[in-house]
Amino acid sequence: MQNETRQVPGDAPRDYSRDLRQPADGLSRFLGGSPLAVAFRLILLSVLVGVVLAAIGFDPWNILTSIRLLFQRLWDLGFDTVNWLWRYFLLGAVIVIPVWLISRMLNAPRGR
Repeated sequence: MQNETRQVPGDAPRDYSRDLRQPADGLSRFLGGSPLAVAFRLILLSVLVGVVLAAIGFDPWNILTSIRLLFQRLWDLGFDTVNWLWRYFLLGAVIVIPVWLISRMLNAPRGR
């Protein structure tokens, strides 16, 4: 009996608190907790995920169409962003490029 409590160097320490708890039944072990607590967490998580999915336009009754529309909107948004950036680039370049060119000409080294 003494050999059961003795540890060999290199062994992990024993967890004696496990012995004080009641052994979990198969259902609780499978679910990862008591069934009521797991059901509550799943309901809460489902509501939160549902709010996020509704915010980006998903419809629970036609999920495949919603996914296609999401990708279509992202595609369109990507090209709208490129168009938006291009317009601002051109607007800024009308001022920046001539000013840069003039400053380079004025600071150019002069021949002897």
